[in-house]
Amino acid sequence: MKHIFIKLFSICLLTVFFGADVYSQTIQVNQERLTGLIHELSTYGKNDAGGSDRVAYSTHDIAARKFLLGKLEKLGLEVSIDFAGNVIAKKTGSNPKLKPIAFGSHIDEVPNGGDYDGPVGSMGAIEVMQTLIENNVTTLHPLELILFTNEEGGVVGSRAIAGQLSAAALTTKSSSGLTQSEGIRAVGGNPDRIMEVKREKGDIAAFLELHIEQGGNLEKNQKQIGVVEGIVAIEWWQFTFKGTANHAGTTPMNMRKDPMLPAAKFILAVNETVNSYAGAQVGTVGKIEAFPGAGNVIPGEVTLNLELRDLSSEKIWKIYSELESKAKTFAEENGTELQIVHQEVASEPAMANPVIQKAIENSASTLGLSTMYLPSGAGHDAQEMARIGPIGMIFIPSKNGISHSPQEYSSPEDIANGANVLLQTILRIDKELD
Repeated sequence: MKHIFIKLFSICLLTVFFGADVYSQTIQVNQERLTGLIHELSTYGKNDAGGSDRVAYSTHDIAARKFLLGKLEKLGLEVSIDFAGNVIAKKTGSNPKLKPIAFGSHIDEVPNGGDYDGPVGSMGAIEVMQTLIENNVTTLHPLELILFTNEEGGVVGSRAIAGQLSAAALTTKSSSGLTQSEGIRAVGGNPDRIMEVKREKGDIAAFLELHIEQGGNLEKNQKQIGVVEGIVAIEWWQFTFKGTANHAGTTPMNMRKDPMLPAAKFILAVNETVNSYAGAQVGTVGKIEAFPGAGNVIPGEVTLNLELRDLSSEKIWKIYSELESKAKTFAEENGTELQIVHQEVASEPAMANPVIQKAIENSASTLGLSTMYLPSGAGHDAQEMARIGPIGMIFIPSKNGISHSPQEYSSPEDIANGANVLLQTILRIDKELD
């Protein structure tokens, strides 16, 4: 008791002599409470294999959302579900003329996913709100906590807010078996009025998202906080090499038009070409199909996909151009035809705001945490929110770089570090952003 009194007295003296900024830096989240909240959320959908079946729109997702709605309401926040099914909790600011600072993530998982991918950012956001309320902190900007709908199935909630969710997208099936439209209705939204969710550019002052890295860079470099430079663009193509199907035993090797040969050469070329460029770009062939697909038949057609990711769309297309040229050469050399289809753009690059990046870095430094700048190779809700306002992302280490798996893990200390950086960044940009 005496220790608590001395701490409170010290904080009061610091506030009197050095101002509220020093006081704000003494506020920290409750690590034990945050760890407990993540664990409690994980019980919704936990399967016998230790993974999570809390896919969007499932009964587990609906039950977890109900649990969190109750918790947010108990904090005295203004809580609602928008027409896209996003859970939104608002805290008023002292200047009603300012646009809100928004932050949050998602709670849905991939099938048999882990406990940390979206929950770290979502539960971290709730803990930040609770910490501000407990310490009677009122920011200049209003604050808006968002738990997005179905991030894993196509960033559905954030796309709706950005006005990017098409009527066709609402008809696609989710991992729960429901269409997006049916699922949104199941979690309390209204797909018939989903366009009313759209916000215009400038409707938010900023958006922040805390997330596990989904990679091993922080762990490898022994850094505690990742300052995200931006979220990569993703482009997809389908390559089809067409030859002549024939009997594998009776067709001489020098008379074959085997499309598997140029396909194999192309796969090797993807690895070689992508690695020949400086930077963190990645290229993947993750799917290949041979038709008719019998062991004793030379395939008549081989189809494969190409995915390229980088912060620069210009670099992506430069690499693609080189790969396209090589694919055509391989096809011609082997007497086969080539067809290329550019599939729908998966996402556009979204660069983090420099002011917010610096605020994240300075907040971490103030807390005595080490940092490194790095790109996000995975898509996030922040990518869509970048269409309507400046964004920033905070990464924490993920053990062995594992994500989307029951084996994903981030320590309670790392999670609390990330939540504290989120808290301090909100307080910093509250003063720095117009």
